[in-house]
Amino acid sequence: MSRQKRLKRRVKPYSAKAVSAVLAGVMVLGGTGAAFADSSASTTANPPANQSNVSAPSTFSDVKTGFWAEKHIYKLAGQGIIVGNNGLFRPGDPVTQQEAVLMALRFMKQAGNADPNTQTVLPTGFEVSNYYKSYVIYALQQGLLDKTAEMTADNQKTSWGERKASREWIAELLIRSLGKSADAVASGNASTGFADDAKVSANKRGYINLAVSLGLANGLDGNRFDPQGAVTRAQLATFFSRAEAQSGLVYDNTVEGYISDLKSDRLSVYDNGNTSVHGLNASTAYFTSTSENRINLSDLQPYTKVTVIGATYNASYVEITDPTQLIESLSGNFAMVAPGNKLWLKSATGFTEYYYDDTTTFLDASGNKIEPSALVADSVVTLTRETYSGSHKVVKVQVTSGVINKTTTGTIQSVNLTDKSITFKNAAGVPETFKWEDGNSLFSSQNSVLQPADLKVGAAVKYTIQENVIRSLEVTEGVERTVQGMLNEITGTTVVYKKKDGGREVKLLAAKPAIVIPGIANPSSDDLVADATGGDNIQLTLGSDDQVTKIEVLSRQIDQFSGAAIVDYNSKTQLLTIKDVSGKPHVIQLDDKTKLAYDGIAPNLTTVGARLTEGRKINLKALGMRALSLELLTKYEGTLTAVNTSARTMVIKVNAGESLTLPYPNSVEQFGNSNATITDVPIGSSVIAALGTNQDIISVLKVKSVLQLETSMVNSGTNRIAIKVNGGSSEINTTQLPLTNEAGQTAKLTEMKAGDFVNVTFEGSTPLAIQTVKLTTGPVNGVDATAGTLTVKDYSGAVQTFNTSSGIKITRDGTTTTTLGSLTTADRIEARKDANGSIIVRVLTQASRIFSRYESASNEIVVKRDNMNDNSNRFRLAPNAYIHQGDTTLSVQSLKENDKIIMYFNNDVAIEVVKQ
Repeated sequence: MSRQKRLKRRVKPYSAKAVSAVLAGVMVLGGTGAAFADSSASTTANPPANQSNVSAPSTFSDVKTGFWAEKHIYKLAGQGIIVGNNGLFRPGDPVTQQEAVLMALRFMKQAGNADPNTQTVLPTGFEVSNYYKSYVIYALQQGLLDKTAEMTADNQKTSWGERKASREWIAELLIRSLGKSADAVASGNASTGFADDAKVSANKRGYINLAVSLGLANGLDGNRFDPQGAVTRAQLATFFSRAEAQSGLVYDNTVEGYISDLKSDRLSVYDNGNTSVHGLNASTAYFTSTSENRINLSDLQPYTKVTVIGATYNASYVEITDPTQLIESLSGNFAMVAPGNKLWLKSATGFTEYYYDDTTTFLDASGNKIEPSALVADSVVTLTRETYSGSHKVVKVQVTSGVINKTTTGTIQSVNLTDKSITFKNAAGVPETFKWEDGNSLFSSQNSVLQPADLKVGAAVKYTIQENVIRSLEVTEGVERTVQGMLNEITGTTVVYKKKDGGREVKLLAAKPAIVIPGIANPSSDDLVADATGGDNIQLTLGSDDQVTKIEVLSRQIDQFSGAAIVDYNSKTQLLTIKDVSGKPHVIQLDDKTKLAYDGIAPNLTTVGARLTEGRKINLKALGMRALSLELLTKYEGTLTAVNTSARTMVIKVNAGESLTLPYPNSVEQFGNSNATITDVPIGSSVIAALGTNQDIISVLKVKSVLQLETSMVNSGTNRIAIKVNGGSSEINTTQLPLTNEAGQTAKLTEMKAGDFVNVTFEGSTPLAIQTVKLTTGPVNGVDATAGTLTVKDYSGAVQTFNTSSGIKITRDGTTTTTLGSLTTADRIEARKDANGSIIVRVLTQASRIFSRYESASNEIVVKRDNMNDNSNRFRLAPNAYIHQGDTTLSVQSLKENDKIIMYFNNDVAIEVVKQ
């Protein structure tokens, strides 16, 4: 019998008898009782033996991509262990005991052994639906069910078959289906370790212990097992899927092996000397063995190990079990192609022979497909061979070198200045490396000549190769690159700089180029020094369009005098004599090019000359004797670095970088502290020291701060907000203030509400700007304490990742901790960034209760009282509350009396309700 015929015969998961039984169940039970029955079987009593009765996973319209149990549902559906009904799987429906028995028998590959015509009679009072009767009888006969435990008087008070399967009952069924009952009995006296261990039935304790230790079942929130809780269809599918690792069974429509060939519509699997081909289509689901999340077909790689599930060679489920590609590479000089699909490479002793077939790919040095006959003798080739089959078949032949002359396009992958080589990824996506020759290779961009060091990885290029050497390279779409030189001139649209070789280059400015000058906070282009002989040494960052996006001062030749005192000014000669803060005199020449500033305005030299009187304080920048800029001081702005209360002095490091020792004033202005003194100002604070009219004293020290505050009132009609301060509130008129969000975009007052947090920038007690703070509320999606990241999925479904490198504060039940690892995926939180970038987390409170009713008039959930004195049984529901069971969204009206629910509260309002 051929391998192909043998595999096709193995695909049939159940006997014709079983198919007939399934069909009968569908006819008897309609759309409700056939939860695990097949809806796709033939309407004939005995369908052909090669007809699959497995519902394709694509028929489950209610199992959406990303559903938490999606992987396990697809897997078991492909194996025929679970099947759909009318195109639905109904993952949130509870499982009955009779349905669970049928699924267990399918899992054990014994469902076909049950005789639908059995004459065995079940005891009176032990009720099972007709469709499931034969399966339950067979399960009792085989010891899958404990006769003594299942047929007690208590179990006959209600229909045994239609009773909802509990978590502890399913744990026993799982362990019995694996044949591990003896192991369970051995651990039957040990506590489960769960908080609700006392609620576990004594005869189920060992089964729960073993199921948990094998990783088949887990606990719930609050370290509970909830032994009497109902099990949903999605949960049961997950239990049995995980149990397959313990069963050792091989399912008929399952193939394990290595991908020997991969196309968009099919893949071939090599398995112990045989190859099977499986069709792929839009309904095929792809996963890995290490993750619950779906992947794409593009994530599959040839020569990796996979499990493929699907009837008649149409893959419904593909799982990567080992992503390592079992291949090896070797290189050599090509000799010839010989008859019989043989390839010869030259060796030290003659020739080495290799075999290929019709699936082997042949590529030239540019990555283009060629025929084997196109290979040129003595060219260097790299052979890729598979290593999983033992035959070491050649799967790819790549020409790596030969005489190459071409002009093509690609992107730069790397530049080796030492080796004088560039690696490109050509248009076919294949890397190739060529060298350049100094003086014989031209590099350019936007008509500008480039040096090899100017080339950036990722840039799109057009390149010409002659005799294996790069002759020309043009950057057609660049990435960011940098150039350096001396700033000669800057306008609103262009910058002129002198290059190291003495030549001048002109570059266009981007719309808002960033300016970076060491020691100057928030510099502008006016702070740059442009001069033909003494301009700033700068580095320009050029975008892909070759426009300047950033100007950074590397060094400068100018002298800066902050807080210098005027000794004399001669209006005729325009010579200015000053003393710097150390008392050293300097003579500076003013001219019509000197930039002048006074109290925020730009006067001319004639009008400002009258103010250049003896003793007046100024800030001055000079290149040699020539004054570049002059500002009459009205304030010192910088960072407070020291305070001497004995000498009543303070040291301010001004934005130009100098440190000034100044007498501190009695008046200190600090938001939130009406009686502030110098000792209230932390060292390192940003401050403004405002000078008096005659500049001889500092009239007030204003503390600059950014504070995160909570709003207590928002009135968009009057453009006012109130913020909470020291137990009270303070109103801010926002009319003239910039209002932005965390991304720096303009925000609207109408988008804010009381209770929101804002970052307010103050100069003293005067607000300068307001930034709204984003609040993210929802379940913790992931915690990586090593990487310092926290991922939250908010109630709109969006996922946000917080980096906690700047710190984190977590408040839970009034206690604050800074340990990221204290959070788990069971927590619901409210997270935000504070004004300094630290993450502030508030863990929402929760309560597990028994649902009683919903009162729409007051929008309240009413739960059953825990005791006679329990008066906290009414809870207000948020308008957009997330009510769900697993990933299935529910309406509040769908909740039924006695449903177990968990509620999560934000400020005493239920924002999430989870049905158990």
